[in-house]
Amino acid sequence: MELRQLEYFVAVAEERNFTRAAERVHISQSGVSAQIRQLERELGAELFDRSARTATLTVAGKAALEPARTALAAAAAVGQAVGEVTELIRGRITVGMVMGCTVTPLFDALAAFHRAHPGVEISLLEDNSDVLVEKVRTGAVDLALIGTATAAPEGLEALTIVSERLVAAVPAGHPLAKRRRVTLRDLAAHPLVCMPPGTGLRTVFDRACAAQSLRPAIALEASAADAMAGLAVRGLGVAVLSASMAANYRDRLVARTIDDVEAPASLALIWKSTHNPSVRELLVHSRRAFTQPDPAQHAE
Repeated sequence: MELRQLEYFVAVAEERNFTRAAERVHISQSGVSAQIRQLERELGAELFDRSARTATLTVAGKAALEPARTALAAAAAVGQAVGEVTELIRGRITVGMVMGCTVTPLFDALAAFHRAHPGVEISLLEDNSDVLVEKVRTGAVDLALIGTATAAPEGLEALTIVSERLVAAVPAGHPLAKRRRVTLRDLAAHPLVCMPPGTGLRTVFDRACAAQSLRPAIALEASAADAMAGLAVRGLGVAVLSASMAANYRDRLVARTIDDVEAPASLALIWKSTHNPSVRELLVHSRRAFTQPDPAQHAE
């Protein structure tokens, strides 16, 4: 008994016609008939009633149908399992990371994945969050760490790493440093230093300003938190950061939560599906790495 015989048997049973079954399995009708005759000889019973134009199952055929389907499914599962192992031995995975982001648990996850699967080639690229979302959607990137204003981009799965409020960061002598409460209208009176469009943090800020019909003066844009902090320290603008980003510069900057921006900025891992075994494995390592708090991770 061969798997192809079971495949032809199931095809005829489901199509109820030898000609259509032959088209489905891409061989001649005579080839299908010959293989099923051979199967019937091995089983010692006819599987189809051939007296009518429609191929109908005999009692023996009905009894054999589900076991045949089970056997074919099991064979397919074996092939898939071997294929996944092979891909984890000689595969490739492309990981995206939002620009200006230093999140050491992601690097830890990549290192652990590489130790476990040294044959898988890892590619890492930086871009803004909007571009990375589209690359994940198209399959150009398998997994990406992005800043986002939503729980998960539409059509994608996500694992939120950080979710926190926006703050205004200024030097100690700045007028805003003397206030207990800071609002968007307060910020609008000063030049601002912001992340560029396409980042999650900027999206949260822009949406909050639009909701109040505010158009603050964004004097400077920078992708890296260090650059933004350096500009703010020198009095070139109020830096709009996430809470944990600003905490890294508490020795030089005073941070004030922006009261009327309640929507959080989030840092999240996103992926299209878990059919790729390399993605599944990297997610396992990522979840493990991100369970340990890290002072360097922050929402972009």
